[in-house]
Amino acid sequence: MDIRPVTVGSVVIGGGTPILIAGPCAVEDARMLRLVAEAAVSSGVSILRGGAFKPRTSPYSFQGLGLEALEIMDAVRREYCIPVVSEVMCIDQIAPSLDRVDMLQVGARNMHNFPLLSALGRTGKPVLLKRGFMATIEEWLMAAEYLVKEGNDRVVLCERGIRTFEPWTRNTLDISAVPLGRMMGGYPVIVDPSHAAGRRDLIEPLSLAALAAGADGIMVEVHPDPDKALSDGGQSLSLEGLRDLAAKLLGNQGPGMGKSK
Repeated sequence: MDIRPVTVGSVVIGGGTPILIAGPCAVEDARMLRLVAEAAVSSGVSILRGGAFKPRTSPYSFQGLGLEALEIMDAVRREYCIPVVSEVMCIDQIAPSLDRVDMLQVGARNMHNFPLLSALGRTGKPVLLKRGFMATIEEWLMAAEYLVKEGNDRVVLCERGIRTFEPWTRNTLDISAVPLGRMMGGYPVIVDPSHAAGRRDLIEPLSLAALAAGADGIMVEVHPDPDKALSDGGQSLSLEGLRDLAAKLLGNQGPGMGKSK
């Protein structure tokens, strides 16, 4: 099955050139996001990620800045001329996000939130659909169909690991999901090794494995000071770590790789 490329801003996902998406798990303030954006753009990152609304296991953990984070991302994407992707958790969060981000993300916990998927399908906005950590590949593809059924085929799948009995990683990266998602669904597939491993020391080898399996891109979490991050610091790269990873993954493609000409 042919892959349907998805354009986000001027970036093409699924066009034959793998892209890199990077940014903080949660936007903490404008200065932090600008530091990440500067490192991202100089490293050849195509899309900046950042969390505004954060679904956390503990209700006492940092839940994100909400609308303030969206406004920060909007300002930063314009300042650095880079498209941004951010998660929405419910239908009410779609409207304030539409004009402030370039791609809407459905997190693993909401892959089965069918009313949310249908509402996103009616927006026509590019959607990054993460696989639920207990979902089969077929269920993942059916979730994508909720978007397509409403008229939105601008769908990119994201494999972020599934829950298994293995305790040494946060989740288990399912490499088979990369070719299967592309072959059975015709969607571009990117891989999130940060959530799959939960450990920054495994991000590089998992990224390389994903690209070898045919992934259309890699998405990683980055923070200027990971040990002080308010969310998922242990699986976030430092700015220098991002530059090193980008050099290894992108080679000589440099800034702007993955962008349409």
